[in-house]
Amino acid sequence: MNKLNIGSGEFLKEGFVNVDFYSVTKPDVVHDLSLFPYPFEDNHFDWIESDHCFEHLPNPFAVMKEVHRIGKNNATLIVRVPHFSRGFTHAEHKAGFDVTFPYYFRKDFKGGYQGVEFDCFKVKLTWFAQPYFKKTVLSKFQFYMATFFGSVFDFFANLSPFICSRLWCFWVGGFEEVEFHFTIRK
Repeated sequence: MNKLNIGSGEFLKEGFVNVDFYSVTKPDVVHDLSLFPYPFEDNHFDWIESDHCFEHLPNPFAVMKEVHRIGKNNATLIVRVPHFSRGFTHAEHKAGFDVTFPYYFRKDFKGGYQGVEFDCFKVKLTWFAQPYFKKTVLSKFQFYMATFFGSVFDFFANLSPFICSRLWCFWVGGFEEVEFHFTIRK
């Protein structure tokens, strides 16, 4: 299985082709992800992941079009990005994302279909995201308390991510991450 990790940063994934531009670790492929085309053949990857990368790029829709090009038909794409309720907490974030992001990749969406088709089969909100990173900046007590409260908030949020995103996400300080699971359709 050919697997790609877009925007690997300091978190290289074993078994994946790791691609990034700004990184002190050595990705497998060094490429500016805002420049197209990416240095991969059409219909090459079976599995593509991106963890907290799209929000740093100037045009997430163009990235999705490029992912569509390099992914095989029926390939899986998993995208983790900041939810808009906390999406701009980093100085370099250019976009925040909502549960409606997948609509733009459905032919029947009159509000802005982007010309490439993805089926979204899962949307998940996470209140306390990236625990591997948080362990390095929080005390043990803070980390475990946040993990506990996050699991409670996540349970209720993911009963209906759409209602949470539109109605009550701000009551708990917003969500750090929204995760999308797509199937590429060609």
